[in-house]
Amino acid sequence: MAGSSPCASCKLLRRRCAKDCIFAPYFPSDDPHKFAIVHKVFGASNVSKMLQELPVHQRADAVSSLVYEANARVRDPVYGCVGAISYLQNQVSQLQMQLAVAQTEILCIQMQQEPALPTQIDQDDKSFLLAPNNLDNISQYLNFASSSSNVIQDPSLKRESLWT
Repeated sequence: MAGSSPCASCKLLRRRCAKDCIFAPYFPSDDPHKFAIVHKVFGASNVSKMLQELPVHQRADAVSSLVYEANARVRDPVYGCVGAISYLQNQVSQLQMQLAVAQTEILCIQMQQEPALPTQIDQDDKSFLLAPNNLDNISQYLNFASSSSNVIQDPSLKRESLWT
């Protein structure tokens, strides 16, 4: 940046900031930590090459991603942001299981509070029970056991371990 202060990159690398410095728009001098961490993880040369290969309108997003990944790599050098993603996916799976259990408990309580179906049904009751909306509700109660076991045993909830 050919102004008063060089960009964070040129400051850290102790070089003169050129007018067309590729880092200047994305690493301002008032945030030197941002470039320092990206440089530590990826290296200035690699970051420069990556930015030059991208169209100008995508560079800001790329820098944002590089900063995020660099921060994640500093926190978890082995897995980086993949470790954070895996942790969050595991947490979502556990919460989905808890939700399925809670929904099961609610449905069981609702079924206990419903009056038992009469053994002899007169014609008015039969037409009420066979109405399309009521058939859906009855089939929902009858099929609950199979649908709840599908939720709990859903293969998409199982995650591959990072350590295998």
